[in-house]
Amino acid sequence: MAEGAKRRIGRRAIYEALRRKVLTLELPPGTALSENELAASLGVSRTPVRESLVLLAEEDLVQVFPQIGTFVSRVDPRRVADAQFLREAVELAALEDLHPDRDPEVLAALEENQARQREPGIDLEEFFALDEEFHRLLLRLSGHESAWPTVVSAKGHLDRARRLGLYEAASPGTFVEQHAEILHAVRDHDVPRARATMRGHLREVFADIERIRARSPELFASNDAGAPVRRNVVVWE
Repeated sequence: MAEGAKRRIGRRAIYEALRRKVLTLELPPGTALSENELAASLGVSRTPVRESLVLLAEEDLVQVFPQIGTFVSRVDPRRVADAQFLREAVELAALEDLHPDRDPEVLAALEENQARQREPGIDLEEFFALDEEFHRLLLRLSGHESAWPTVVSAKGHLDRARRLGLYEAASPGTFVEQHAEILHAVRDHDVPRARATMRGHLREVFADIERIRARSPELFASNDAGAPVRRNVVVWE
């Protein structure tokens, strides 16, 4: 690709492309990252790739070890727990703020989202995108949609853990039914039921972690605080 064409690709787009590769596990935890190879695959120069890796390092999605290399970080359970806490705080509080007169356009969008989730053979990444949209729409219904970008920026490690759970389950059926129950409760103005179901739904990601640990012990590490490099060669500390 010509140098002029490379420069026309925005730096933000490079960062978002690399972040997406990390979050979707296209670049799995522990992957060694080469600036040259990433730049070639994206058709850009090394400079925006290097700048994007710095931003991802600030999110702890990649880690740089001087004289060793740059790697996709392992999922940090502390960050997963913090993101889980933030999501619950925001989304459960938002349900308390639902206006008595639900916006019919947002409700219609939620219903359409639900229908698409139920389509046969839905791809897991497509479901993940619909799941994100479902939760954003619920925040819009309560008047707190502007809080969603803050939630998104904090949940990189949680999103990878959620994908591990989805791939382990192989089917999003349980999550689809939970979404339906939340939406029914919202329509019925039953806030306590909506909150209880939402809390269980948001915590579902942890249900299969021990099974994943048993099946794939190489993805997990001990809590040996004296081995910083080893802690970053596995998915969970």
